[in-house]
Amino acid sequence: MTDVNGPVGLSHRLTDPSIVVAHDSLTVAESRYVTAARAANTVRGYRSDWAEFTTWCTTTNTASLPADPAAITGYLTTLADRGVKVGTMSRRLSAIKFAHAVHDLPDPTTNARVLAVWEGIRRTHTTPPEQAAPLMPPLLLDVLDACPATRTWTAPGRPCEPDLAGLRDRALLLIGFVTALRRSELAALDLAHVSDHPNGLVLAVARSKTNQTGEHTELVVVPHGTHPGRSPVTALHTWLTAADITDGPVFRPVSRGNRPLPRRLHPESINTLIQNAIARAGVNPAPYSAHSLRAGFVTHAHLRGASDRAIAHQTRHRSLVAIGTYVRIHQAWDDNAATQLGL
Repeated sequence: MTDVNGPVGLSHRLTDPSIVVAHDSLTVAESRYVTAARAANTVRGYRSDWAEFTTWCTTTNTASLPADPAAITGYLTTLADRGVKVGTMSRRLSAIKFAHAVHDLPDPTTNARVLAVWEGIRRTHTTPPEQAAPLMPPLLLDVLDACPATRTWTAPGRPCEPDLAGLRDRALLLIGFVTALRRSELAALDLAHVSDHPNGLVLAVARSKTNQTGEHTELVVVPHGTHPGRSPVTALHTWLTAADITDGPVFRPVSRGNRPLPRRLHPESINTLIQNAIARAGVNPAPYSAHSLRAGFVTHAHLRGASDRAIAHQTRHRSLVAIGTYVRIHQAWDDNAATQLGL
C-alpha cells in the first residue's frame, strides 16, 4: 500500500537497514544478522532523515515512494535555500536511496537531473568542515584540576564522599586524551577490554570507524604518566575502585545521589560531559567537543616532536594525510618568515 507518505510500515522496515531488496522469506535468525549488518547510528540516521523527507513530501503534496526525480531536486533546492549543510543533504539522499532499495524500486538519486542539481549545490554551498578545537595542555590540566574530587552534602549526618562524577570525568579526559579514542569507542569500552601491563594498560578496541565489522581487534596503549597526579592509569583505577565497577561498561552515568548507574554513557553525552568540564575551568566550551581530546592528542604530540607515523600508530589513522588536518594551523607558525618581520 502506497500513498503520498510512502508505504505503510516503512518506518518499521527501516529498522532493518541492510535489507536492500524484499526479504519477506528471511527466517528470524537471518533477519537478526541482516539487522546487525549496519551500525546502530546508521539505523537511527536513516529513520530520522527519511522522516524529514516524508514530512516535506506531505507539506508539498508530493509522493515520497516512489519519488519522482523532480521531487528530489525540489527537496534539495529547498534544503540548500534554507542553508542546510551539504553533509546533511548527502545523508538525506542516502536515506532516500535506501528507502527505495528496501522496496526494490529504481533509485531516483541517480537520475541525471538529480545529479546535475546536486553537483551544483555542492559547488555552491560546500564549506570547510568545522573542526573541534584541540583540548591539550595547559588547558587540559586546568580542566582536570576543576574536576571535583569530593562530594559534600547539605543533609545532616551524611559524610563527605568521593565525587564519582568528578572522578569519572577525570578518568574520561585523561584516557580520551592519551588514547585518542573516538567518543563512540569511549562509550563502548568495557572492563573486559582493559588489561594491565607493566608499562600501563592495554585497551582492546573491538570495533571502530575504520573496523566496523570487528574483523580484527585494535590495541591501544595507555602508559603510566610521568606525573602521578596526571596518570591516566591511576585516574582510571581510582574511578573504577570508587564506583565499584568490576565488569561491564567502564564509563557510566552517575546519579544525583552519587551512585554509578549500570548502563554505559551515550556517545553524545560524552560531548556534554567534556563541555561541562571545560566550563568548570572558566573557559567557553562552545569550540570544544569529545573530538577535542583526539585532536588535542595529535596536535600536542606533534608539537612535542612525535612523528606522524608514531601519532598514527596510536590514533589508528590509515592515512598520514589525515594527521595533517589537525596540525596544519600549528605548522603554519613553524619557521615562517612572517614571524620575523619585526612588526
